[in-house]
Amino acid sequence: MSDEELTLLEVVSGTAQAEALRGLLEAQGIQVLLSQESASSAIPVSFGILGEVKILVLEKDLARAKQVLDEYYAGDFEDQDVGDKNDNEATG
Repeated sequence: MSDEELTLLEVVSGTAQAEALRGLLEAQGIQVLLSQESASSAIPVSFGILGEVKILVLEKDLARAKQVLDEYYAGDFEDQDVGDKNDNEATG
């Protein structure tokens, strides 16, 4: 991560959801850091305050990250194929 300041994008419940959102954001070129309470990393809990994971992004990426999450929650990413269709056509 850069020396730029990190800012809170969202708090989610559980590492699975946090990892999924991190993958989505990183696929859009946004660096992500996940942070959770130390007790929840020692005790596998995915609910309540111990299951909360903070999603942090660089301050300069905050607006774009919010836009990506808004599009995700609106279902805009549901119909997208993995990979570029043109790559598949070129290889046969």
